[in-house]
Amino acid sequence: MSSKEDLILEKLGKIEAELADMREAREPMEDLIRDLNPIMKQALYVMINEFKDVEDAFQLEDVMPLVKKIMVNVKNLTWCMDTLESLIDMWNTMEPMMKSALHSTVRYLGTLEARGVFRTYEAMLEVRAKVAQHYGPEDIEAMGDSFVALLGLLKKMSTPEMIELLDKLTDLPANIKLENAKPIGPMGLVGAVSNSEVKAGIGVAMEMVKALGKLK
Repeated sequence: MSSKEDLILEKLGKIEAELADMREAREPMEDLIRDLNPIMKQALYVMINEFKDVEDAFQLEDVMPLVKKIMVNVKNLTWCMDTLESLIDMWNTMEPMMKSALHSTVRYLGTLEARGVFRTYEAMLEVRAKVAQHYGPEDIEAMGDSFVALLGLLKKMSTPEMIELLDKLTDLPANIKLENAKPIGPMGLVGAVSNSEVKAGIGVAMEMVKALGKLK
């Protein structure tokens, strides 16, 4: 009889030990719940206040169609998330380069502004506006061939030889002294020919006359 009592007492001891272990394991969880309880109450209070704005418009039966849509389009949602992740990675990669390019662009635009490029463009726009006031689209179209021909002339005038000649021709009026111009007769012409500058001028005139002969 005593052996049965001992067995019962032994089992009761094991049960008490297990209950003690369970109580010890439960105490940290109880402490955590006790610590989180004020935070959860505060969060619930905030959620209730925030959801007051949508209380009238929200219906519980509207949730099920949304859930069904999500379940049917899981693959599409996954693809969207993958695409969004790729875009974020690309943005993180490109952002430093874009910042550098933006700074370079701002510095370049500042240089153009300092050189007066924008003011020149503004003046050109004003000229175009004045042209538009006096000439219609038909007039501009009719003058198109002339503009093309003028561009061809400008191209020919851009050669170093032509630029040098034009530079000398523009200086020519400043070297003419009209107050020294006097009537001259045949004898005066003979005397003038002996002047070296006159001889050089006649030589230039002859070259121009030869060039004019090619116009025929």
